[in-house]
Amino acid sequence: MIHPLQSAIAIAAFAIAGGWSSARVAASLAGNQFHIALAAVLCAGFAAWALSVMGWTLVFTITLGLAWTLLTLAAIDILAFRLPDILTLPLAAAGLLVSLTLTHDIWAHVAGAVIGYCVFAVIGWAFARMRGHEGLGLGDAKLAAAAGAWLGWAPLPSVVLIACAAGFLWVAILAIARGRAALTERIPFGVALTIAIWIVWLYGPLEILGPAA
Repeated sequence: MIHPLQSAIAIAAFAIAGGWSSARVAASLAGNQFHIALAAVLCAGFAAWALSVMGWTLVFTITLGLAWTLLTLAAIDILAFRLPDILTLPLAAAGLLVSLTLTHDIWAHVAGAVIGYCVFAVIGWAFARMRGHEGLGLGDAKLAAAAGAWLGWAPLPSVVLIACAAGFLWVAILAIARGRAALTERIPFGVALTIAIWIVWLYGPLEILGPAA
C-alpha cells in the first residue's frame, strides 16, 4: 500500500524541481516565458496521475522523466511553434533504452521510431508540396519517432488517432472563441502528440484498433 505522506512528498518534490527546470528550459529554448507556478502545477498533476495508474514502481520513476520532457516540449511548441532536437532526439534515444530494459524487444521500438518519423515526414512533405507552406515540421516527425521508440510500432495508430482528435478539439475551441478566422491559424500539433503519447503510455493503445503486438 502506498503511504499518503510518501506520495505527497514525491509529488511535491517533482512539482518543485520539475516545474522550475521545465519552465527554465522552455523559456530558454522558446525565447518566451513559461511560468514556473504553472509548470509546477502541471508537474504535480502528471505525477499524481501516473502514480494513480502504476503505483510505486520502476516504471513510475521512468514515467516522471517522460512527463517532464513531454510537458517541456508542449510548452515550447505553444510558445514558439517548434520542437527542438535537443529534447526530441534524446527522448527517442531514451525510449529505445527503456524498451531494451523493460521489454527486451527493442526491434519493435526501433521499427516504431523509423515508421513514426517516416510517416510524419512524408505527410509534412506532401502538405508543403500541395499547399506551398509547411504544415507538419520535422520536429513533429522526430516527436513521432520518439513515440514509436517508447511505445513500439503497433500503438502508433492509436497515437495518431488521439493526436488528431486533440488537434480537432483545439481548433474547435479556437473557432468558438475567435470565430472562423481561427480556422486558418497555425496550431502547435506537437502538443496534441504529447497528449497522445502520454495517454497511450499510461493506458495502452485504443481497443478499437486492436491490442499492441
